[in-house]
Amino acid sequence: MRKHTIVIILLFMSTNIFSQIPKKSALAFVNGKNIHYEVYGEGEPLLLLHGYTLSSKSWAPYVKEFDKEYEVYLIDLTGHGKSDAFNENLSIKSVAEDLNSLVRHLKLDRIKAIGFSFGGDVLYQLALINPSLIESMITIGAVGTWTINDFPEYRDAFTFENRANFPWLLEAHGTDDKISALMEQFKNYTVSVTTEELKTIKPEVLIMVGDNDEGMDLTEVVRVKNNLPDADLWILPNVAHGAHEGETKEEFILKAKTFLSKK
Repeated sequence: MRKHTIVIILLFMSTNIFSQIPKKSALAFVNGKNIHYEVYGEGEPLLLLHGYTLSSKSWAPYVKEFDKEYEVYLIDLTGHGKSDAFNENLSIKSVAEDLNSLVRHLKLDRIKAIGFSFGGDVLYQLALINPSLIESMITIGAVGTWTINDFPEYRDAFTFENRANFPWLLEAHGTDDKISALMEQFKNYTVSVTTEELKTIKPEVLIMVGDNDEGMDLTEVVRVKNNLPDADLWILPNVAHGAHEGETKEEFILKAKTFLSKK
């Protein structure tokens, strides 16, 4: 398997799938589309947001770690999982607007959140759209600014024709039509947060990144850390994109709980 294909797998793959019964599983019709979500546990709302081409299933193994202290929301972001497929060109801001509408539909006034990769980029946009919503957030392998144009090898490897190299796709999304739409839209993955916008972001942010994450520019990580009003930076040595998975999972859970519990 080619190196950039392996990197793509690390970018998007979740390590395992865990089955747990939610107290609620539903579709919400917002902004002209259906968004799927599941709810577990009791307490303050905690949203767990997946990476691009993953689904809410990728966070299922973590629910039991948080559902005693939080009401945990697993959400299939626009175009993913059981939510409606993309019907327009990918815009991270638009995905965040859909998420904001879902939060309003659920009547959640304040939330905490963890976002992996695409989910982290969505959180930065959500913090700009609805400044008072997020109390604190953890972003993993994401700092709100990223473009596929810097990684043509990813774009070339991640195609519908190569879908057999990405075995989680069918499990996460169910149909070739949805998989095809996700892969087609990857070419439009471009998002940015200006320095001035960073300075307006109100939530406390924990930026979590592996130092072997080939998709992350550490110069950009430092820019974001230095301009967010309230941010901590956690760089994990010898760790790739999924810095919350595998050997670092237990350390991530411990640090995430400590960070989110701060008042």
